[in-house]
Amino acid sequence: MSVQTLYTAATGMEALETKLDVIANNLANINTLGFKKDRANFEDLFYRQLTLPGTPDQSGQLTAVGTHVGLGARVSSVQMDFGQGALQETNRALDVAIQGNGFLQVQDANGDTLYTRAGNLSLNADGALVMGSAGVGRIVQPQINVPQPYTELSISPDGRILVREPGSTNLTEVAQLELAVFPNPEGLTKMGENLYAESDASSTPTTANPGDQGVGQLSQYRLEASDVEPVQELIDLITTQRSFELNSQAVQAGDQVLQLVSNLRRF
Repeated sequence: MSVQTLYTAATGMEALETKLDVIANNLANINTLGFKKDRANFEDLFYRQLTLPGTPDQSGQLTAVGTHVGLGARVSSVQMDFGQGALQETNRALDVAIQGNGFLQVQDANGDTLYTRAGNLSLNADGALVMGSAGVGRIVQPQINVPQPYTELSISPDGRILVREPGSTNLTEVAQLELAVFPNPEGLTKMGENLYAESDASSTPTTANPGDQGVGQLSQYRLEASDVEPVQELIDLITTQRSFELNSQAVQAGDQVLQLVSNLRRF
């Protein structure tokens, strides 16, 4: 029995260690644009059935309950929470926040289409709209080239990009931003660098203009902050740490019982 205690408590410690890793990553990304926090889900393991429920007792009556011993826990999944992050005011015309469902589409260096909620956009040397990340100029898809020079740039809630050229008093529409939505965004693969990749679980995305078909709208001069709630994460951190300590104490108790049994055999 004590040997099983060691293994059972060890499974709890391993699962809680994973949860600590998840919490640490959430806390590390408090200031990451468009970051979506993760949640570790647990499930219990197999049970050793000593007596099955409904087994006839000595008088032939069916027992109402059985006797079983659980064999521990494990992490069943790590789910993303796609709650809306707070909007941060900025002074950049190329900053856009997505309010609601949807992802901006960008092309990676190898030609793959990736997805992001980070709306800190920029223009490359050719005037193409790109994701504002250093080292890799990921072009927004479908590709948008903003005519140069311009004196004013406006991005409407429905994704229309308008510019005012020098000497003109009117804004001229030059492009249309599109957003992609997934049947199951929780099935996306996190790639790092504020990027997500399509997977079999997420299914194939559909694209639409912001505001159409349940797709979120854009808000210029704003960025979506991380949806991590520091207070809640700190509470989870404390409770997880205490749970880990309790499991370690169970390991110590099981080890002490084994030592006691071993000492009894000497007599």
